[in-house]
Amino acid sequence: MSRRDRSPLQGESGLSRRHFIGLGAAGLVAAGLPLPALAASDKKLKVAAIFATPIEEPWDKQIHLALTKAAKELDIDYKFSEKVQAADFGRVMREYAQGGYELVMGDAFAAERESRRTAKQFPKTAFLFGSGAGPAEPNFGVFDNWIHEPAYLSGLIAGKMTKSNTVGAVAAMGIPEVNRLVNAFFAGAKEANPQVKKKITFIGSFFDPPKAKEAAIAQIDGGVDVIYAERFGVIDAAKEKKIYAISNMSDQSDQGPDTVITGPVWDMYPTVQQAIKMVRAGVFTAQDYGDFSRMAKGGSSLAPYHKFDKLLPAEVKELVEKKKAEILAGTFRVDVDENTPVSD
Repeated sequence: MSRRDRSPLQGESGLSRRHFIGLGAAGLVAAGLPLPALAASDKKLKVAAIFATPIEEPWDKQIHLALTKAAKELDIDYKFSEKVQAADFGRVMREYAQGGYELVMGDAFAAERESRRTAKQFPKTAFLFGSGAGPAEPNFGVFDNWIHEPAYLSGLIAGKMTKSNTVGAVAAMGIPEVNRLVNAFFAGAKEANPQVKKKITFIGSFFDPPKAKEAAIAQIDGGVDVIYAERFGVIDAAKEKKIYAISNMSDQSDQGPDTVITGPVWDMYPTVQQAIKMVRAGVFTAQDYGDFSRMAKGGSSLAPYHKFDKLLPAEVKELVEKKKAEILAGTFRVDVDENTPVSD
């Protein structure tokens, strides 16, 4: 989840991008739409973000980092609000829209109804939110962290590196966007090592490091020796107990250089870049931007091995590289399993 005379979103018309391109200059004028050249001005595009959790929470941190990068490279004016409660979500959205922010991003999982209802009140503002539901006309686009592909690759490593044949995951809650990552991780582990058993714990929160650490310790005491830190706090437990960890969302090797092997990385910049491009061209529409989070689009990857580059067996690295190449070539698809996993 983040104020002056309003600057309407340029060219908000409901027309598709194909129609926009086909209109040509004369058509744009006739339709009352701004020409791209005219749409550009000395004023920076105003972009805001609204986050339900603190910026430290990895999911929102990745959006924030992408927007911070865009502020430097795409010449936008970026502001944000964090730790916004569901009851305040609509109010903060209205403040940004009334303040002339042409693109408002963030996460709406805890405030789906309110965020969608508020977006309808400002049809000339583009809204793009992390959401478990689909886009809503005319101006509410959605995205999600489709990083199940590198989660699967991480699972391959976990399956090969476990000595107890028991791998674990501590995650937020049993919702589709979490389930597909955890299931992909376990699928990779099982493919690499058919003897693997899994343990899963949901902490019921998107950000509760102490609870995540406690859940991880319980799993480790129960035999887990490679653990997927889907939530923040798990790596601390793995470090203390001296077992391997798979990080999530970003490269978190610095949290435990001797513990974190690798992990799925979510790069929101391709999504942010596309959204800004569409807003500036005056053709932003309600659509699902999730595809920009996939590996083939540069929206996700596997974190560097760092010191584990010398510690991982060559056969493990070769297996990962083979599967990665197949994913990027489109010859192998990681299954999207959004069912809630259970422990073996």
